[in-house]
Amino acid sequence: MSAALVGIGELPNVRRSEGATTLGTLADVAAEAVADAGLSPADVDGLLVGPQVGETPQHVPATVAEYLGLQPTVSNVVDLGGATGCGMVWRAAAAIAAGMCETVLCVLGNTREGDPPRSPNRNPIREFDVPFGASGANTSYALIAQRHMHDYGTTRDQLAHAVVAQRQNAQHNELAVFHGRPLTVDDVLSAPPVVEPLGLLDVVMPCAGGAAVVVTSADRAAAAGRPVVTLAGAGEKVTHRAIAFAPDLTAGPLADAIHHAYRQAGVGPEDLGLLSLYDCYSIMLAVTVEDAGLCAKGQGGRWLAERDLTWRGSLPLNPHGGQLSCGQADLAGGMSHVVEAVRQLRGEAGSRQVGGRPLALVTGNGATMSEATALVLRGEDR
Repeated sequence: MSAALVGIGELPNVRRSEGATTLGTLADVAAEAVADAGLSPADVDGLLVGPQVGETPQHVPATVAEYLGLQPTVSNVVDLGGATGCGMVWRAAAAIAAGMCETVLCVLGNTREGDPPRSPNRNPIREFDVPFGASGANTSYALIAQRHMHDYGTTRDQLAHAVVAQRQNAQHNELAVFHGRPLTVDDVLSAPPVVEPLGLLDVVMPCAGGAAVVVTSADRAAAAGRPVVTLAGAGEKVTHRAIAFAPDLTAGPLADAIHHAYRQAGVGPEDLGLLSLYDCYSIMLAVTVEDAGLCAKGQGGRWLAERDLTWRGSLPLNPHGGQLSCGQADLAGGMSHVVEAVRQLRGEAGSRQVGGRPLALVTGNGATMSEATALVLRGEDR
């Protein structure tokens, strides 16, 4: 592992930091380090931060990146107490060695005057979104859906076909929260409205559960005597936190993340045999198939409606049911897409086993189409 530490920044240590915010403190010391390196913010494509950012309880990297004007291809929270600083350095080097980014900002800071201030003018999402009613994911994703429908003619009926296909898949997954509860397009269209144009069945249902994967070396995996599923490519991108700061309401950072994963794997959309796509809302499926290059921009709704997306189809979508029908156990909901892809590529999915090429695209989506990850996983030929 080879990496150079080229810039440093440090603020004076004081007993009290009256009026200061964590975001402002991080911005000051980050600017100093980037300037010391002889670089500009545009040169920074990786971001590692600590967990203690008083202005936000979650989506910390996205909030910090948005505040600093960065759009990193790698971002993470490192939470190792007093070992965090050193831990950041080797993680940055590892990300660079993996080809995920070139220049990583590792930044820590805190304020001290009782509880950190949380006033609206200190955090963009509280200044530009919350006061106008966009205080949760439902409203923000409804804006995305409304814009996609306005710009491209996407219909609720088209999105409903994808929801129903995933519910059909869930009938073959006993772990799914909606196992044994089939669905029709009419059910989706007549469901109670949540935020126009999204109805109740366009929206993921939170539930309890868990999901985990173990990653090891290729040699150890082969020696274990189990079917081997390899990570062929990966991509990541963060563009914003608040929906008011989204560069585009109908095209998020997933496009960059997916195509980086394709390049690392040396494949294209035509090589895929399985789609394991993050589906917190039905509109995410339309946007994601577009970002994945499976259809032209604006044709995602039609693409979903015209295909057999069940495990029987030529390019199955979320054969476990997706989060819309399997369930979203908080962050484990996203991990369930990875677990299902591995299960399918091993040939261990039972009655919902897919055929076709042993290559899967797995995506993750955080905040409001803000934080994107993509994996290309390759299984053994069966």
